[in-house]
Amino acid sequence: MESIQFRRNFSRNILIRMILLAVISAGILVWKLDFINTVYFRDQLTATGLIINGGILVLFTLGLLRMIAILFHYNREEKALVEFVDNIESNINPLAEISENRIIVRRYRTMQHLFKANTPVSHNSLAATLVASESTRNSFPKFINNTLILTGVFGTIVSLSIALIGASDLLASAINVNGMGMVVHGMSTALSTTITAIVSYIYFGYFFMKLSDVQTNLISAIEQVTTSYLMPKFQMQTDSVLYEFTGLIRSLQGLVMQMEKSQGAFTDMETRITNSLELYMSRAEDMHSDMAEIKELLKLGFRLPEDL
Repeated sequence: MESIQFRRNFSRNILIRMILLAVISAGILVWKLDFINTVYFRDQLTATGLIINGGILVLFTLGLLRMIAILFHYNREEKALVEFVDNIESNINPLAEISENRIIVRRYRTMQHLFKANTPVSHNSLAATLVASESTRNSFPKFINNTLILTGVFGTIVSLSIALIGASDLLASAINVNGMGMVVHGMSTALSTTITAIVSYIYFGYFFMKLSDVQTNLISAIEQVTTSYLMPKFQMQTDSVLYEFTGLIRSLQGLVMQMEKSQGAFTDMETRITNSLELYMSRAEDMHSDMAEIKELLKLGFRLPEDL
């Protein structure tokens, strides 16, 4: 795994960072509670500010929950990828104890299927498909990220409209106090919605960027694992076939040399056996002559008849 450029537990670290920043933000809200009460709640003539700010916070919360779910998902994918590489390096089943719905398992199954079907494996196509598939996962957070700042603009426009209505009433009657109050209320609402949208956008935009980094980190690691571990196993290229054929020829050459050595050993053994037989035949002839001579001596010694 050291050869793979991969930041382990990157998504978990982003989740921890998100929690810490949320705690700090909550502390600031408590510290500036009087200011928040003055800007958002005190002396509000209409519910316009509460509705717009509430809508901004709802969008922010929904997008944040979706990002948290995606980060948890990528955290499981990172663990599965690390376990997959460890299994390969340990020479055991690469898919051992890994869920079938993990990205690296689907990549392995796809390449295995293509290899069994004698279909060339295109790494570029697999990579493009994965990027397209994972980009759809971030569609909702991306929509929220692009919408948050526009909600602040929308709140400002609505609030300025309220202020203009109050200014119109003020100009219509110099003694109309409600008109001045409406102008102040409109400006206050514009300020509060702008603050809410900007703060939400900064917080959400930062972690949306980090979510993209987590996604890039995971996809990059999967493509590196595919290149380093899976392509040599499932890809049959011309160079690799020629290399294997050359190795086969070298093995055959070695086998021929061993057969030649064995043939030479057999020839040498045959020569030795022939020599041994010739020596045996020579000694057998000598023994026969010796036995005939002994027989004659026995006949003479014991005066045996000649026909024995």
